[in-house]
Amino acid sequence: MSYVFDPAPIPSVAVDGSEDRLPVRRIFCVGRNYAAHAREMGKDPDRDPPFFFTKPADAVVMDGETVTYPPETENFHYEAELVAVIGTGGRNIAEADSLSHVWGYAIGNDLTRRDLQLAARDKGRPWDFGKAFDRSAVIGPVHPVDKVGHPDTGAIKLTVNGEVKQDADLAELIWSVPEIISILSHSIELRPGDLIMTGTPAGVGPLVEGDVCVVSIAGLGTIETKIGPRE
Repeated sequence: MSYVFDPAPIPSVAVDGSEDRLPVRRIFCVGRNYAAHAREMGKDPDRDPPFFFTKPADAVVMDGETVTYPPETENFHYEAELVAVIGTGGRNIAEADSLSHVWGYAIGNDLTRRDLQLAARDKGRPWDFGKAFDRSAVIGPVHPVDKVGHPDTGAIKLTVNGEVKQDADLAELIWSVPEIISILSHSIELRPGDLIMTGTPAGVGPLVEGDVCVVSIAGLGTIETKIGPRE
């Protein structure tokens, strides 16, 4: 079989301490999964069922890269997140079995065109243009479970030009990683290479050209992203 044009390269992310790469199949994101962030977005933080949106796999950006300030926005935001990486697929996964499907964890930054997201939300439209644009998913090296375990407590912090903007604890997640995996798997079959960005704490805010954004999570180190000029 031949293709009418060359297939796109397989998106991938780094693996901590290895030259190997981890192929990315899909990126799922959990919306409003910290109570304080739900409040700052004008929503009730009650424990309603979680909701999900997606980013394209080829939106991934490595640690240390520069992200050009994206088009069609005047309100470009950072969002620090813990990322769970699926290594063993499955559907209808029981919560008690969920963590056995995780290969590792990474630090993420869910870059967001907030003005486009909110305009779509207010009109009852999908968030795609606000969330799923080019180079919108900064993903650091993946740390295998056999090295870092399953982080469920510890600091998650984001700074811009050295100033702390987000400072919370993973224990503040409304829906835990095992719950998220189980709920998602009852709707969509998970497969190796699926990434789940688990939500961001309060303190989201704008980035401008020249900013340096650093995200840290206890036990996973830090990642850094510089914002470049508009093209």
